Amino acid sequence: MEKNCITVVKVGGAVVEDSCRLSELLDNFCKIEGRKLLVHGGGRSATKIAAALGIDSRMVNGRRITDAEMLRVVTMVYGGLVNKNIVAQLQTRGGNALGLTGADMDVVRSHKREVKDVDYGFVGDVDTVDGSRLADLIESGVVPVMAPLTHDGKGNILNTNADTIASETAKALSAYYDVTLVYAFEKAGVLADSDDEGSVIRCLDKEKFEKYVADGTIAGGMLPKLENAFAAIKAGVKRVAITKDTDLEVRCGTMIE
Repeated sequence: MEKNCITVVKVGGAVVEDSCRLSELLDNFCKIEGRKLLVHGGGRSATKIAAALGIDSRMVNGRRITDAEMLRVVTMVYGGLVNKNIVAQLQTRGGNALGLTGADMDVVRSHKREVKDVDYGFVGDVDTVDGSRLADLIESGVVPVMAPLTHDGKGNILNTNADTIASETAKALSAYYDVTLVYAFEKAGVLADSDDEGSVIRCLDKEKFEKYVADGTIAGGMLPKLENAFAAIKAGVKRVAITKDTDLEVRCGTMIE
């Protein structure tokens, strides 16, 4: 039996924190036909609010170090300020949005990342996403809006990379739908030259990715995004694209193969 289609869009913090860009993205998101789900970041807001509270932010390889104080900040910012702002704006556009963290309905469970070379603190690596519960919500007409927070089933919230949540959610939903996963952010796609918006790498496979990582073309926050994109394709997600936030139809971005 042919599956219905769903679009999972992950939007980055730079877009979320620019009111004009966010408004345009949500306009375009609401124009996507059929079933859809939104995953958001918000790291820059967390960094700004942490600084106002006198809390330093530390990043390693594009990932945030989350100690106990920072965990409180990201829980407030991601699960409250950012998530509910997006939900409220979707409601004005007629979207029946529902904000979720991984703890809500036990939809995303994770474990605290083991300490190897770096101690990331209260950061979660995803164990399970309950695709069935999400599908039930979606089939009832709900548009889930997922914050980058998960839980360990023992009462602990964990900061979890939004790109990873998007990938793992897309993978879980692929049992029920043909899934298109779109990573939407402030750039036109994966760039061969970070200063040249015209240098978009149109198609990227694993071999090319490893080459670009080795020569330094791809680095920083793009690494987890692409690692998760390749994991989604490998697990059966039908289509993965990385593109500019104004191009959710993916006419000009990078397609992952």
